[in-house]
Amino acid sequence: MKVLQFTIPVSHDKTIIVQKENLPHFYPHLHRHEEIQLTWVQKGEGTLIAENNMHSFWSNEIFWLGADQPHLFKSDQTYFVPKSKKSIQALTIFFNPNGKLAPLFDLVELKNIKQFIRKFQSGFKLPDSLVAEVASRMLRIQQSKATDQFIHFIDLLKLLQSAHDLHPLVSGSTLASVSDHEGIRIGEIYNYIMQHYDTDIMLEDIAKHAHMTPQAFCRYFKKHTRLTFVSFLNEVRINEACKKLSDGSYDSISTVAYHCGFNSITNFNRVFKTVTGKSPRDYVREYSIPGVMAGE
Repeated sequence: MKVLQFTIPVSHDKTIIVQKENLPHFYPHLHRHEEIQLTWVQKGEGTLIAENNMHSFWSNEIFWLGADQPHLFKSDQTYFVPKSKKSIQALTIFFNPNGKLAPLFDLVELKNIKQFIRKFQSGFKLPDSLVAEVASRMLRIQQSKATDQFIHFIDLLKLLQSAHDLHPLVSGSTLASVSDHEGIRIGEIYNYIMQHYDTDIMLEDIAKHAHMTPQAFCRYFKKHTRLTFVSFLNEVRINEACKKLSDGSYDSISTVAYHCGFNSITNFNRVFKTVTGKSPRDYVREYSIPGVMAGE
């Protein structure tokens, strides 16, 4: 899937790129690049879209994204309100396993690391138990240069390769390739849904935004995401509902439902259980979320 192909600036004397971000929000468009990306979200919250899968992200979480994997760190809507004082901070390491590093990964001594990279071409989320240790290794890479930086980089890969309970970002098969034009269109559709999920989005509205008839849009969306428009919209809404329930800022489940685009609490309960496998009440109880009443 070709989506806004990026070229990460790489100087001639470097094979590892370290990028520190301190911005009002994350880059808001679906994109991909040849480099593998390891991102430590130091500050910020929102939704990570990896291909056609969605994951909430919070401060102090680490994600691995595969080479050429379409992705988008979408900051919460609160980051885009006028005069917002919110900001994000992130530390990212980029490297191209098929570039100058390719001969290195062909060494017998690095066979396990090469297999690890191949295994997780669709990315993963690091378990919380490893975040502190991996973050520490990433800081060492950021603070070092030349040979020392490279040694710390291999040390980091060795640690990740031996880790357990890595949570894949994509379930099932990956998406097939499409043209750049189609990829950009899909990215625009994703962004529209993420920006308007809390409103009553009609099929006619999203189809018009994509410059298609409703029937053509349904076929197009299903072909390129393997999800129906309604299924994807519901997953976005439930993902946002889980975040709102988790932060404890709403006093009832029904309030969360209405703020996520559901006009019926009955429908919200049904969709929530379909997507998460548990009811909203059970979700609140399971995570012992303060400030939210388990009742509707």
